[in-house]
Amino acid sequence: MDYYLILARSVTYAQRMQWALERVGLRCQIYRAPRELTDLGCAYAVQLAAADLKTALIALHREALDPVQIFLNQRGIFREVGHDLL
Repeated sequence: MDYYLILARSVTYAQRMQWALERVGLRCQIYRAPRELTDLGCAYAVQLAAADLKTALIALHREALDPVQIFLNQRGIFREVGHDLL
């Protein structure tokens, strides 16, 4: 299953993202960001279904919650994607 990881700079920021996404009906989970994706020691990631990215970015933009980076996981391989997917 393909999914996106939206990286946040802290667990608190990731929790705010999660709450904003849940308010618009999106299911997501918070994880520590995989080490190979970031050089930030305390980065966290919000995982969501690939089909939900556009709605998620709109919801995060409304709440002024900007992702650090966004990665698509396809068959176990991460690929960074741009923030301008709207």
